[in-house]
Parts: sequence; C-alpha cells; structure tokens
Amino acid sequence: MDANRILGEEKISKLLLKFSTPCVMGLLISAFYNIVDQIFIGNSELGYLGNAATGISFPIICIANAFAWCIGDGAAAFLSICAGRKDGDSAHKCVGTGISTTLLISAVLMMVCLTFQRPLMLVFGATDQTLTMALDYFQIIAAFFPFYLLLNVMNSMIRADASPTYAMIAMSLGAVINIILDPIFIFVLKWGVQGAAIATVIGQVVSFIACSVYFFRPKSFCLTKHSFAIDRRILRHLISLGGATFITQISIVVMSVLSNITLFHYGALSKYGSDIAISVFSIQTKVYTIVNNIIVGITLGSQPILGYNYGAGNMDRVKKTYKLLLISSICVGAAATLIFELCPQVVIGIFGKGNALYQEFALKMFRIYLSLSLFTCLVKMTAVFFQSIGKSLQAMVASVIRDMICFVIFTITLSYFFEAAQPGQGIYGILFAAPMSDFIAVIAAFLLTFQFFQSLKRQQTMGLC
Repeated sequence: MDANRILGEEKISKLLLKFSTPCVMGLLISAFYNIVDQIFIGNSELGYLGNAATGISFPIICIANAFAWCIGDGAAAFLSICAGRKDGDSAHKCVGTGISTTLLISAVLMMVCLTFQRPLMLVFGATDQTLTMALDYFQIIAAFFPFYLLLNVMNSMIRADASPTYAMIAMSLGAVINIILDPIFIFVLKWGVQGAAIATVIGQVVSFIACSVYFFRPKSFCLTKHSFAIDRRILRHLISLGGATFITQISIVVMSVLSNITLFHYGALSKYGSDIAISVFSIQTKVYTIVNNIIVGITLGSQPILGYNYGAGNMDRVKKTYKLLLISSICVGAAATLIFELCPQVVIGIFGKGNALYQEFALKMFRIYLSLSLFTCLVKMTAVFFQSIGKSLQAMVASVIRDMICFVIFTITLSYFFEAAQPGQGIYGILFAAPMSDFIAVIAAFLLTFQFFQSLKRQQTMGLC
C-alpha cells in the first residue's frame, strides 16, 4: 500500500504532474493512430476522398470505444476508490471481471461489424465514390476489435494501478510502429487505405501484448484464475462508474451520424458538395480529439488522486485537485481556441491541400465550429471529475447535455432554417450548432459543480466527512 499512501500525503501539484503527464501522452498517442492514417492518406493520391472514406468508420470505432472505455474507466475509478478503502479483494475481482467482460463484448462487436459492414458504411455516410475504400479500411479494423478493446481497458487499469508511465510506453510502442509502417504500406507498397488499416492493427497488437505483460506483476492486486469469473456486483459498479464515458462516446456517435447525414444532405445542395463537407468534418473531429485527449488525460491522471482521497474522506485534497484541473483546462482550452481562430490553415494543411472549395469550407469549419473550444474543455473536465469520485449521475448529465441534447437540437433546427432562408446555406447550420451547444453546456457544468461543492461544504460543517 506504500505506492497508494503517497496519494493522500504527497503535494497535489507534484502528483498531478506525475500521473497526468504520461496519461496525456498515452491518450495523445492513441489519438495519433487515426490521425497519422489521415495525414498519410490525405497527402497520397487518394486525397480528401481517402480521408472521407476512413472518416466514415469513426462513429463505429467510437461505439467500440464506448464499451471499452466504459469498462476501463469504470475499473480505473473503482480501483482507485478500493485503494483508498484498502479493499484488496474487490480490486482483483474488478480487473478480472473487466477483462472477461471486454473480451465477450469485443467478440460480439467484431462479428456484427463484419457481417453488416456494407450497410453500416452506407448508414454512416459512404457515397458512391468512397464506399469501396471505406469497406477496405473498415473490415481490417473491425477484425481486430478484440485486441483494440482489451488494449484500452487494460491501459486504463494500468494507469489506475499507479503505473501511468508503463501505460504510456505500451501505447507508444504501437504508435511508433504505426507511424513507421504507414508510409511503407501506403506509398511504397501502394496498399492504399488497406495499408493504413494494416499498419494500425499491427501497432494495436503490439501495444496489447505490452499491456498484457504488465498483469503478471501488478502493484496493488494479485490475479488468479478465479479473478476472471465475472462478478455481477463488481460489473454493476464498473458500468455505473464508467457510464458517463459510455454516454460520452455514444453521444459522439450520435453527433457523427447526425453530422454526416446533415453534411451529406445539405452539402449536396451547397457549392461544396457532400464529399468535401464530410472530409473536412472528419479532419476537424480528429484534430479536436487531440485537444479533448489532453483535457481527458489531465483529468484521468488525477483519477487515482481523486478516487483515493474521496474514498479516504480527504475532501480538502479533492478540492485542491479540482482547482488545479480547472486552471489546466482553461489554459489548454484557451490555447486551442487561439490556434483554431488565428492559424487554422496550418492545421488543415497537414492533411493535404485539396482544392479552393475544400480550403474555404475547412477554414469556416475550424473558425466557427471550434470557436468555443474553451467551454468544451471545461465540460469534458467536469464530466471526468465527477466520474473519478463515483458521482455517475452528475458525470452523465455533464456528458449528455452538450452532445446528445443541445447539438442534436441545434443542428437539425439551424440547418433547416439556414436552408429555408437561403438555398444552399443549410450546411452552415451545423457550424453554428457547436458553439451554441458549448455555451449552454458550460452553464450546466458550472451549476453541477457549484451544487456539489456546496453539499460537500454542508457535510463538512456537519462533521459527516
């Protein structure tokens, strides 16, 4: 327990730097898997059509991530709370239950996706020009879902076991391999989108092996064959604690599907066309994933600190940790907003040049759609904060309000009114839907946080914690 005791005694800023830095790096590396594919594809002969084709798979990958991160983040939060309560028996059952459940889920997802791959690609926005490439890419990715999902779950558990550096290294191995193989498979061997997919899954398998090795010598739990029997009580805890992550990922799917449908329909009515609109949106999504992963990485890095101290009743340390998270999120969000507003062309150019219409729509997408990125960062931080201390309801509300409710309503209504006001302009509705959703969501996040700390203050006054 010496490794866990520092969570309740060490200076919080030092702990946050120690745990969040490798966590951020690990999540950034994870994000680079898809981004690297799009960079190489966008600069190849496939161009923006290749990026549109690979981007079509993104919502389905998010669905897979929803299950993996629900179990993984739930297990990480539960492990941290177990450490604070010194409950070693529940800890090893948590790990085994999480791994076994993920294996079953990933096998089912793989079979469903491979069986219905063509209709899935059509539903998620494939056109006549991109369908074949989308299928070539997706069927390889889907075939390796078991490795990908288990990798993400085990990586979360490793971070929660006070080994964030090992988690980062495990992810780095796969990312480096992916980066090396991508240009070889795409440019030298001319394998196109299939080459990008093969490079990605090889990297995932390597990272999976590295993560698996860790579980032979973990720090705070000891696995036996009985650990892997699914414990329903533990599983309910994992789902409850990871529910906010699941909702967040599913909301991303809803956003992606709605966005692709909206861009497909209104893009065809505009001067840009459907493929340019979908391709640009795909690139924006991948770029913002970097910002999102920095925020989530910082907050997830604080998860062992928050979970341990909340479980141990050290509420002053919980408050101090939150303040540091708030300051960090404001800094990251402000920096991202400045980049997207002042020099979006630099970011866009990394993914290939495209034609004049492509460049025009891309600039508008970044400057309008991402104009309130600071607020988005604060909302994401709030959701993960509540998840880390076991407040699943508040975490779910913070996750849902922006993506699942506001964005859906604003995208549908604004696109309709823009098109009705001036034919060909409906595509701009989705651009303004995002900042309007951010504004409402950040107010909701503030109210949830204020209410929580007020209730905490009342409990401390009454001597309950």
